[in-house]
Amino acid sequence: MAFEGLADRLQSTIQKIRGRGKVTEQDVKEMTREVRLALLEADVNFKVVKQLINKIKERAIGQEVMESLTPGQQVIKVVQEELTQLMGGEQSKIATAERPPTVIMMVGLQGAGKTTTTGKLANHLRKKHNRNPLLVAADVYRPAAIDQLETLGKQLSLPVFSMGTEANPVDIANEAIKKAKEEHHDYVIIDTAGRLHVDEKLMDELTQIKTDVKPAEIFLVVDAMTGQDAVNVAESFDSQLDISGVVLTKLDGDTRGGAALSIRAVTGKPIKFVGMGERTDQLEAFHPERMASRILGMGDVLSLIEKAQENVDEKQARDLEEKMRSMSFTFDDFLEQMSQVKKMGPLDDLLDMLPGAGKMKGMKNVQLDEKQLVYVEAIIQSMTRKERQEPSLINASRKKRIAKGSGRSVSEVNRLLKQFEDMKKMMKQMTNMQKGKKKRGMKFPFM
Repeated sequence: MAFEGLADRLQSTIQKIRGRGKVTEQDVKEMTREVRLALLEADVNFKVVKQLINKIKERAIGQEVMESLTPGQQVIKVVQEELTQLMGGEQSKIATAERPPTVIMMVGLQGAGKTTTTGKLANHLRKKHNRNPLLVAADVYRPAAIDQLETLGKQLSLPVFSMGTEANPVDIANEAIKKAKEEHHDYVIIDTAGRLHVDEKLMDELTQIKTDVKPAEIFLVVDAMTGQDAVNVAESFDSQLDISGVVLTKLDGDTRGGAALSIRAVTGKPIKFVGMGERTDQLEAFHPERMASRILGMGDVLSLIEKAQENVDEKQARDLEEKMRSMSFTFDDFLEQMSQVKKMGPLDDLLDMLPGAGKMKGMKNVQLDEKQLVYVEAIIQSMTRKERQEPSLINASRKKRIAKGSGRSVSEVNRLLKQFEDMKKMMKQMTNMQKGKKKRGMKFPFM
C-alpha cells in the first residue's frame, strides 16, 4: 500500500489512545511526537510536518476533544481531518473546456512514467467518463516515446496522432487539435518531451505549446519514489508553467511516499491522479479523505465499492446468491468468482480498503501470495466437469489424478476440497442471516 511505513507508525500510535475514557495533554504530546517522527521518516517536508503537528496539537488539546465523551476517538478524527486537508481537502476534478476539445498537456522529467500515464489517463477518461480522447505524440527527442505511445494506443484501441521525429512539437500540437475537431474528439492529451533535469530549452518549448494550444489542464507527472525531489520538481515546473495539477506515479511500491503529502502544501496545486500499478487501468482519481482513511487504517470502502461496481457482473452476482442459498454453488462458480475478484486488482490492495483489516487477528503483516490463486485454478481445472459440479464424487484415486494433472500435491487437493465445503456452509449461514433480517442480498463476490 502507498505510505505503508507511515501507515504502520501512525496506526500503532493512535491505537494507544483509541477508546480511552480520558485523554490528557501529555497523551496528546506523546502522540504528536510519534506522528511527527512517522511523517519525517516518510519523507514529508519538515515545514509541512511542523504546520500539521501544530494544527493537530491545537485542536486535540482544545475543547472539542477534552470535553468529548470519546476523546481518544476524537483525537483520531482530528488527525484524519488534518491529513485530509494537507492533501487538498477534497477531490480536484478534471476540467472540461467550454468548447471541445479539452486540451491536456502532460509534462515532467524523463523516467517519471509520463508517456505511460498519458495512455492511462486517456483510458480512464473513456471508461469512467465516456469520453473520446485523442493521444498526441509530441516528444520528438526520444523516438521510443512515439513508438511507446502508439503501442499503448493499439493496446487500448485509442487513436494516436503523430508527425514523426522531424516535426516541431508546437506544430504537432496545433495539427492534433485540428484533427480532433475534424474527428469529434472531446479530449486531446499531449505527451510532451521530458529531460533528465529541468532546463531552459525544455521550458521554452513547453511554454510555446502552452501559448499556442491554451490547455485546460497542465498535469505534471512525478515519480512518488523520488521523495523530496518530487516536491522540488513540482515547484520548478509550477513556477514556469503554472501547472494545474499533479499526477503521482509508482505510489503502489513506495514505503517512503510521504513526499506526496507535501506537494499540495508546498505548491498549492492539487494531486489529480495517482498511479497504483503498471496495468493500464491502474490510474485512480485522487481522493484526499479516502487516502487519509487508508493511512490511518480505517479502510476505503467507497473505492472498494467502485471497484466492485466496475468489475462485478450484477446478474452473475444475483445468480450466485441464489446458488449459495440453495447450496448448489459449484467449483465452476468458484472459478468465475475468482476471475471477477482478480479484475478488481491485487488482493493486498483490496485488503487495505477494508476497515481495520490490518488489526484483524491473523491479518497483520500477512503476505497474500497471488500464486496460490493460480495453484487453486490449476487444481479446479484438472477436475472433470462432473467433479466440479459434484465434488462429493472425488475419491482417493480421483484426487491422485487431479493432483498429477495440476502439478500439485494430494494434500493441497484435500485442503481445497475442505475449504470449499467450509466456505459453502459459511455462505449458507450468512445468506440465512440476511434473509432473517429481511436485508437485501450480497453485492460483493466472495472467494
